[in-house]
Amino acid sequence: MVQAYILIQTEVGKAADVAGQIASIVGVTQAEDVTGPYDVIVRAEARDVDELGKLVVAQIQAVAGITRTLTCPIVHI
Repeated sequence: MVQAYILIQTEVGKAADVAGQIASIVGVTQAEDVTGPYDVIVRAEARDVDELGKLVVAQIQAVAGITRTLTCPIVHI
């Protein structure tokens, strides 16, 4: 199982709507609108890195209002 935080920048005024839409995607465990350089922070999980990539590119980035994403896989050191 691979888990990651996905940091998202949105169009102005779209953070809450984007977070709400992303929260309903299978594989997303948490989606919150926040303040700071990113507008939404998502925690997601997938079977492996390839599935995580597909989740981000095919589903999360397809949500209207997103301008940029940064995926940060969680590592256990």
